[in-house]
Amino acid sequence: MLDLALFAFVLAFLALGIARPFLWVLAYIYIDILAPQKIGWTLTPALPISLIAFCAAFAGWLLTDSKKETRIHYRQLLMLLLLVYCGFTTTQSAFPVEAAHKWSWVWKALVFAIFLPFTLTTRTRMEALLVTVVLTLGAIVIATGMKTVLGGGGYESLYFFVNDNSGIYESSTLATVAIGSIPLVLWLMKHGTVFPPDWRVKLFGYGVIFSCLLIPVGTEARTGLVCIAVLGVLMLRDVKNRILYLLAAGVLAIGALPFLPQSYYERMATIGSHEGDASASTRVAVWSWTLDYVAEHPLGGGFDAYRANSFTYSMPVRTDEGSSVSVELVEVTDKGRAFHSAYFELLGEQGYPGFLIWMALQITGLLQMEKLRRRYRKRDGPRAAWVADLASALQAAQIVYLVGAAFQGIAYQPVIFLFLGLQIALWTYCAQRESSSGTDAAGERAAKRSRRRRDPPQRDPALP
Repeated sequence: MLDLALFAFVLAFLALGIARPFLWVLAYIYIDILAPQKIGWTLTPALPISLIAFCAAFAGWLLTDSKKETRIHYRQLLMLLLLVYCGFTTTQSAFPVEAAHKWSWVWKALVFAIFLPFTLTTRTRMEALLVTVVLTLGAIVIATGMKTVLGGGGYESLYFFVNDNSGIYESSTLATVAIGSIPLVLWLMKHGTVFPPDWRVKLFGYGVIFSCLLIPVGTEARTGLVCIAVLGVLMLRDVKNRILYLLAAGVLAIGALPFLPQSYYERMATIGSHEGDASASTRVAVWSWTLDYVAEHPLGGGFDAYRANSFTYSMPVRTDEGSSVSVELVEVTDKGRAFHSAYFELLGEQGYPGFLIWMALQITGLLQMEKLRRRYRKRDGPRAAWVADLASALQAAQIVYLVGAAFQGIAYQPVIFLFLGLQIALWTYCAQRESSSGTDAAGERAAKRSRRRRDPPQRDPALP
């Protein structure tokens, strides 16, 4: 029954795009995030629905959208350069089969992110994309949050819609994306027009936020706790009463402590020190190996270059002997361990050129959103406020991602590239509107000067 419902919904989504082709863009985003073809077992896997929606999105834009205001932004060129370079390193990879598998989804994420700003030409379209992302993520986090509340959580034991520890369904990745999406949920609750922000929208929005906060608890992902702390600090920029905000955050944190399981405390206790944790110790060893590897291979080793690593390190092992605890250093040899960091993932796979391109893409996004935030928050009225708040939300989501990416290999996560595409669309939208307003104002001033020259003011003869 679930398989039939999913299949019918996807077909209905695609059918609606016949009347409104932009819906095909949203359909692809829905399919790419939720992966209904993995949830179903007969009908949805039978058709290449992701490829169908991908092609339909491009065809709909080519055939129906106006290209009059289409502009290519330099950040799109950066993504194109990264795409070409990743293609080059894939051909040089020492693990061609594994590299080809990763390339099969990375190129789609990059191409779609390059294409996305061309379709997001209005506020309604940008908001529709956010609604689609939030509701699709909501389907995952709400179900996961319910399992957590009912006692079904635990490290590597909280099962999602699919039994697949990859993509957004990987526990740390889901925790990072869920926390990063909270500012976008708050923006929709305040400035939404697709669903006007009444009490029902706000109630649902707070429910989604609560579910997002439960993800790090249910998955026991240490990265999620760090992301919550980072987001809490970032939100200080925009709250009106910071003292009240800090007091409320402190009360909620203290109130939640009794409800957290003991296993959560034990896992979070390893954040401050990596020496006694096998997972953390392995990551540090992999990062050290990556620096040595990229020193010898400055152009990178292609996708999945980590498979070449092999290292030995000492890890303290604690043994409880009743009244005392003994610590013994044990030599551990490991190989073929993943990078567990987007930064080292870029360094190892794409070398210095790919790393610099990716960092330039991230840094320019942060700077542009900060410019929009400062420029539009000084203007009065809701017509300017939505831009400033959206820029702030996208910047906060990106910062949360960049912090979370330090501890997991999510350099090419498709959801984050959607946010980068939306950043470019928002910047281009504002630039075009400002240019148009400047042209109109200049034209009006020129018309006034022309009228004054044509009809000079008449002098009153009674005046001296």
